[in-house]
Amino acid sequence: MAETLKKGSRVTGAAREKLAADLKRKYDSGASIRALAEETGRSYGFVHRMLSESGVILRGRGGATRGKNKAPAGAGS
Repeated sequence: MAETLKKGSRVTGAAREKLAADLKRKYDSGASIRALAEETGRSYGFVHRMLSESGVILRGRGGATRGKNKAPAGAGS
């Protein structure tokens, strides 16, 4: 599907529904929004909006989190 869309072209109707379903399936199976954007040649914002419109519950950002969960270094000694 991604190959048939021209970069920056409007996606409407059945083509939009098909693209949204495809993006949703790939996102649900673990693909990141950035990876989907690169694969489809669309922007991060476009892919994010399509997923939101599809009712996808977006994952939180990865990486280390800050907080008070960890004890300060040397606290147990």
